[in-house]
Amino acid sequence: MSDTGRKGSVSTQEKIETREPPLYKVLLHNDDYTTMEFVVAVLENVFKKTNAEATRIMLSVHHEGVGVAGVYTKEISETKVSIVHELAKQNNFPLRCSMESV
Repeated sequence: MSDTGRKGSVSTQEKIETREPPLYKVLLHNDDYTTMEFVVAVLENVFKKTNAEATRIMLSVHHEGVGVAGVYTKEISETKVSIVHELAKQNNFPLRCSMESV
């Protein structure tokens, strides 16, 4: 038997609150040894940037000491940082990558 239409019945509806996951900036840091070409290749291949975007970010890293490669959820940011460090190690570059909350 349904409670619909019964006098004095209370209808309760559970409100489900959803929140967007926190985001993190993935940063590339300048050093004196990693080539500009390698940084551009990392930005194109790991972060899926166009050549123009990758070049702009690389120049920011070169001139300002740091550049934002992208903004992602925590897990994706951690994975991208790890991939960058592994690629740098394989290619004998000291390129550093980090993440910070937005």
